[in-house]
Amino acid sequence: MTVQEIESFITQFPIYQYAFIDTGDLEFSDKVRTICKKECPRYGSSWSCPPAVGTVEKCRQKCLSYDRALFFSSVSDVKDISDMKETLKTQEDHEKMTTIIEKYLKDHSMLVYTLSTESCSLCEKCTYPKSPCCHQDKMHPCIESHGIVVPNLIERNMMDYYLGDRLVLWFSLIFFKES
Repeated sequence: MTVQEIESFITQFPIYQYAFIDTGDLEFSDKVRTICKKECPRYGSSWSCPPAVGTVEKCRQKCLSYDRALFFSSVSDVKDISDMKETLKTQEDHEKMTTIIEKYLKDHSMLVYTLSTESCSLCEKCTYPKSPCCHQDKMHPCIESHGIVVPNLIERNMMDYYLGDRLVLWFSLIFFKES
């Protein structure tokens, strides 16, 4: 499957910006995990978050086992970006789009590994750590959970990170290779 074929498919979606990246250009840092641990309430409570996703080194190796990735964003309009409940409601549309693109790649004999926005919210309560993930095939760990320095990735690809107090940017990173 060519990049042009993927591009042709994704143009039907409300993707704001996208870039095809070489995975060797990704920057990984344990400092990102420190932010997860100190600032995210989902740390240690979800299969899509640290420490369940493995060490940053393990995550780096998994990501680098793919040569290419599609990095993209979508935009949602909210009344107040500081209202987390309202803001997180807009995540669902981005996740649906990510899942459809992931499925398209899989249906075209591509091996994929998908990282997306925030922590997985497929289940009302995650089974971590008592039982295995109920939706291993649908769950997308968050990009930062893998120690990826997202601001540097955004800057390197000349993408936007902030659009003001009423617009939320959601990001996904789909790694792919021929099966």
